Amino acid sequence: MQTQLADFIRGTADGREAEEILRKCVHCGFCTATCPTYQLIGDELDGPRGRIYLIKQVLEGARPTARTRLHLDRCLTCRSCETTCPSGVHYGRLVDIGRGVVETRVPRGPFARAQRAALGAVLPRTRLFGALLALGQWLRPLLPAPLKRLVPARARAPGGWPAARRARGMLVLAGCVQPALAPVINAAAARVLDAAGISLIEAPGGGCCGAVRYHLNDQAAGLDDMRALIDAWWPMIERGQVEAIVMTASGCGSMVREFGHLLRDDDAYRDKAARVSAMTRDLSEVVTEHAAALAERLTAAPAAGRIAFHAPCSLQHAQQIRGVVEPLLARAGYALTPVPDAHLCCGSAGTYSILQPALGNTLRARKQAALHSGQPDTIVTANIGCLMHLQVGAQVPVRHWIELLDERLAAAT
Repeated sequence: MQTQLADFIRGTADGREAEEILRKCVHCGFCTATCPTYQLIGDELDGPRGRIYLIKQVLEGARPTARTRLHLDRCLTCRSCETTCPSGVHYGRLVDIGRGVVETRVPRGPFARAQRAALGAVLPRTRLFGALLALGQWLRPLLPAPLKRLVPARARAPGGWPAARRARGMLVLAGCVQPALAPVINAAAARVLDAAGISLIEAPGGGCCGAVRYHLNDQAAGLDDMRALIDAWWPMIERGQVEAIVMTASGCGSMVREFGHLLRDDDAYRDKAARVSAMTRDLSEVVTEHAAALAERLTAAPAAGRIAFHAPCSLQHAQQIRGVVEPLLARAGYALTPVPDAHLCCGSAGTYSILQPALGNTLRARKQAALHSGQPDTIVTANIGCLMHLQVGAQVPVRHWIELLDERLAAAT
């Protein structure tokens, strides 16, 4: 695709990247077939090809409107289009650049600004989010049914975390909302990896990965969150105490893998960010590499039930990790049920389900129908956002897959 970028962005880092991405797009339209919002709305401008055209217009100097912003806001950034694209268009980065430009040129109304400011102020702050969640849970019995459904029940106790006794160590991201919503996830991961001879360590202050504020178009604040996370991790990395950084939330993993790229022009953090990205592994990759060390105990565990695995978009599209979790669960004795249209988004997408509730709820209903179609006993996933979103109205429990593996290992002892 030919481009003529406007003076305001030509020659900048974002401009050069956007131009390179735009030139790869041949407008074939393959991406529309796998775009969740295009399937729901049927508007060309609510599909990747149409949004690319809108972004191209803006970067070439056309004045964006509230309608332009709406079409970009409706994008889930699920990146299913990237998996489908035969030309290798890095749509996720292009839409971030386009949104950043449009955000500065089309002011939002007071309510929208306040809503986004509240999300950006609360979600990345673990203690504040945890306190507000606890308050909501305390008031939950008094809430009307529609609101009660949106407040999760109190989290299950995490259980014991093994002492750092192994010769091999890996960092794990604590995250911003996961410690309050599901502390059992990282604890279960620590127990599973301990059984494989690896100590999992949470660094003090290692909270938000930056995705929340960055994808709310407060990109400067998101980059600051990334720098803060690098600072929390760096002493242990520099001393050689850890060999990898493990992600138990695939949404965070897809962001941390981008640190090296997003901070490439920051002289103080460029090299550190690149190293952090290079060290980042999804939990499923690490467990798969050490599956042999766990195999005997998994084989000894009693028979398990039927499960449906929801592959988060951040795992299968952003990180291109597919078909890794399922064999681990099958090896542990679980029967995996078929999930139609497994490539489609569940509608969570970070804060998307809050900011675009109608679309998010419709996508959730479709995903739940697909997951329930095989009559599983449990639905499992690999991302805290998907987990909490799918729990609302689910007919069976929704859990992180590592919890099931942890329970199978415990049953075999």
